[in-house]
Amino acid sequence: MSVALAAEQSGRIREALASDGGGVLEILAGRLGVSLAQVLDQLEKPAVMHIEGARFAEIWERLTQWGEVLLIVHTADIVLECTGSLPPGSEAQGYFNIHGDSPIAGHIKASNCAAIYLVDRMFHGRRSCSVQFINGRGEAMFKIFVRRDAERNLVPAQLAAFEALRKDQME
Repeated sequence: MSVALAAEQSGRIREALASDGGGVLEILAGRLGVSLAQVLDQLEKPAVMHIEGARFAEIWERLTQWGEVLLIVHTADIVLECTGSLPPGSEAQGYFNIHGDSPIAGHIKASNCAAIYLVDRMFHGRRSCSVQFINGRGEAMFKIFVRRDAERNLVPAQLAAFEALRKDQME
């Protein structure tokens, strides 16, 4: 996405991340009057990796191999969390259509995906890994998180898949 920011705005975001970087990034973005993408762009490398939104179907296909994930849709009105496996999808009638034996189903306007961020950061004192799909306004369409086990640790197989996806993007 990489929306250009004035140096002052970039500095304010970096200061806020340094003092309150372990919380919900949408809340931080709202407080600063910037988009989520602008906040993500200020995370220090290698905490964040940017992928072009045009690769939506390719990245989705990789995520279908992860097993049960946590899908979050975060708007001003709701933080909706759904656990399930991501079914394969196909494009038709202007949507990326997902159907399968999962509570996660529906129709995604994949053409609205401007960027995909692979995010590996601390969240409330714990490591959190996610794939965040961002629209042209710089807001999250939805996010896919590496799930946690009963002890609140990241599921090892999913963490390995996340790290492999990141590694593949570096090559």
